[in-house]
Amino acid sequence: MPQLRLALNQIDAVVGDLDANADSVVQWTRHAAERGAHLVAFPEMVLTGYPVEDLALRSTFVEASRAALHALAARLVDEGLGGLPVVLGYLDRSETDQHRYGMPAGSPRNAAAVLHQGRVVLRFAKHHLPNYGVFDEFRYFVPGDTLPVVRVHGVDVALAICEDLWQDGGRVPATRAAGAGLLLSINASPYEREKDDTRLDLVRKRAQEAGCTTAYVAMSGGQDELVFDGDSIVVDKDGSVITRAPQFTEGCFLLDLDLPPAPAEEPAGTVHDGLRIEHVTISPTPLPAYEPEYTGEYAERLEDAEEVYGALVTGLRAYVRKNGFRSVLIGLSGGIDSALTAAIACDAIGAENVYGVSMPSKYSSEHSKDDAADLAARTGLHYRSAPIAAMFDAYMAALGFTGLAEENLQARLRGTTLMGISNQEGQIVLAPGNKSELAVGYSTLYGDAVGAYGPIKDVYKSQVFALARWRNQAAEQRGETPPIPENTIAKPPSAELRPGQVDTDSLPDYDVLDRILAMYVDRDQGSDAIVAAGFDPAVVARVLRMVDNAEYKRRQYPPGTKISAKGFGKDRRMPITNRWRENAGA
Repeated sequence: MPQLRLALNQIDAVVGDLDANADSVVQWTRHAAERGAHLVAFPEMVLTGYPVEDLALRSTFVEASRAALHALAARLVDEGLGGLPVVLGYLDRSETDQHRYGMPAGSPRNAAAVLHQGRVVLRFAKHHLPNYGVFDEFRYFVPGDTLPVVRVHGVDVALAICEDLWQDGGRVPATRAAGAGLLLSINASPYEREKDDTRLDLVRKRAQEAGCTTAYVAMSGGQDELVFDGDSIVVDKDGSVITRAPQFTEGCFLLDLDLPPAPAEEPAGTVHDGLRIEHVTISPTPLPAYEPEYTGEYAERLEDAEEVYGALVTGLRAYVRKNGFRSVLIGLSGGIDSALTAAIACDAIGAENVYGVSMPSKYSSEHSKDDAADLAARTGLHYRSAPIAAMFDAYMAALGFTGLAEENLQARLRGTTLMGISNQEGQIVLAPGNKSELAVGYSTLYGDAVGAYGPIKDVYKSQVFALARWRNQAAEQRGETPPIPENTIAKPPSAELRPGQVDTDSLPDYDVLDRILAMYVDRDQGSDAIVAAGFDPAVVARVLRMVDNAEYKRRQYPPGTKISAKGFGKDRRMPITNRWRENAGA
């Protein structure tokens, strides 16, 4: 059987930085060439970064992407790499009117190309366009209508882009009809909890449907709220795993494959779902037999808490570095949320770039002040104290606030203090709010909600505790000092805005609250279904009312790393002005 050494480049890209992304393609192509690769693959839209969102609607950006593609093809030749076929994603435009979709010639396309000997020898667009969750590809792109097949060293390789595997039909059965020996899919699949298992099952199923070995190369890194966890996979035609790359790791993963020979005649015509085969031959003759060096390995899977924590670290690191920031600032209350946020920040960008500020009021307990200082000592972050009691007294003397206004004044003084330090010293502020608080509006606008990024925005409170415990255990196993004080984990959560306050004064226990929220927010289940699951009707009615009434607050919260199937933001888009209530009759 013909042999082929495939190089899957699981790398990061920066949206809009065409030059730097092209540099990465050249760097990793050289790396693959030095190791004898015969075909090199990069992720979806790696040349432009992903997702480009409304940049796709700017003709100047589309043309810059197309120009960068041709320049990259020429540069690969100049670098002595022109003889190695390279598959990569970029932003293109359609050449003809797409009457079926109401889009004229020149409309954007989520595209990929094969570069060889200084030319773009084959280009194609994603056939299935996702339009759910964070994806808006029907807003931007017109779909492709071909099955691209490239013959490399006597093997026919069918090509696909991400969603072409996630939806039934299209290029997968067309690959079988065309008799290809390898299906290669390039992807930018955002991370979600437990998606790695779903992804593996998907690739296995599609390989069996395509009737050939299937390679799934994925993006790593982060973009705004999205994290890309890598997890590139190759399975044989029976669905058995040949290799699986690690998560949250950049790298070039090579694999020697024995593949069926291409048919004597090039496949042609229209196959499944009306896709027209577009075939290009680069090298028709199989390679002389060689001894395989890269036979595949299976990266150890991460346990759930480690995986989620890795995603949070990756997301924050990408946001800070890609936006040119150098350091971050966190208000340290001694509570669990700010402690976990600080630990994530230290792991993401180094403790030397993390600044913590304790801002005690007259209601702050001694143990909370001690816990904040202990956290700083454990992690090595920069630490200072900036009491707000005098500022608070001045405001109260002038305005005479009481009740909730008095409580929120403390939070807003802390927010003002943090933003002032940020302006003075240049750090960006991290908002420490969690998903449970955001869901029920348990935060203060212009107070604890201030910041440039919310690292645990998509993490429920009960999971915050679980991640803190895991991070401490991981440190102990490595012989390191656990970063989060045990007292911070053990004590009841409290905003400490009035004497003796604890969160359960106004909220159900977090275990109950989070399970209700998971049904209502993540799975869009109504009050009847939630009550039928065993929850108290009065508690359900109160929680759902709080969620519905807090939409305006969530719109004003900073972006943060997405780890769930439905995070607040692009995943869940509810109207602010909205009189529909699930429990209206309760």
